[in-house]
Formats: sequence, structure tokens, C-alpha cells
Amino acid sequence: MTIQRMDNVGITVGDLEAVIAFFTELGLELEGRALVEGPWAARLVGLDDQRVDVAMMRTPDGHGRVELWQYHLPKAISGVPKDAPINTLGIRRIMFAVDDIDDTTAHMLAHGAELVGEVTQYEDSYRLCYLRGPEGILVALAEKLT
Repeated sequence: MTIQRMDNVGITVGDLEAVIAFFTELGLELEGRALVEGPWAARLVGLDDQRVDVAMMRTPDGHGRVELWQYHLPKAISGVPKDAPINTLGIRRIMFAVDDIDDTTAHMLAHGAELVGEVTQYEDSYRLCYLRGPEGILVALAEKLT
């Protein structure tokens, strides 16, 4: 058995348009949208029935994807507070490599993101920060230093 690659990360959201806009501002591209429903989909995820708007966002290099789901049926369930700290159990963040962390951070702050801590440096290797987007989504940015 061999894993070929990581295909995507899925995030359930309440406001699909706002989250698409956030990831678009970050530099991801909307690859496609679809309505997913029917018995096959319900069986796949273990629900009696489902109706979900799905949007696939792609990184500019084409290798990474974020799949966004907005459930209409059944109604989405809130699992943790939107401002949950990074040490909350579960998947907490997605990290993206950027070429200029200061420029990217300033751009995202101007579009409603919040800086969680501060931009910091790890040894002589990386500059890093965490941003909080709509619905509490945590995004980490990493700029590799030369």
C-alpha cells in the first residue's frame, strides 16, 4: 500500500461566498463548484440525506486544493467556537508557502483577516504567522528565507 499524494483538505462552512472570497484574496483559484446530493453521497458520508454546495479551490502551482462545503441538508453543526485557540483538538490550520509574508499579511488584513499572534522568525529558515479568516478558519503563512 502506498499513498500517492494528499488530494485536498475539506472545510465545512456556513457562508460559502465569504470563504471563497477569502481564499481567492489569499491567491487560490476557484477550480469549480457543484451541488452534491443523492443517495450515493449520503451513503459516502454516513448521513441519511444531504444537499451540499461544494467549491474546490486550487493553489497557483496546481498541487494543493481546499474543498469547501456548505450544507443545506442536514443543517451544519458547529463543533468549536470560531475563535478557538490553536491548541484546540482537531484540525486547526492550513499552511501556505508565500514569497513575501509581509505583503501577503498586509493584503489579507486589508481584506478582513486577523493576525492571531505576530509575524515571527524561526532560526534562519522561515518567517511565519497565523491569520484568522471568516468563520474562524486559521491559515498559517510561511516565507522561506534564503
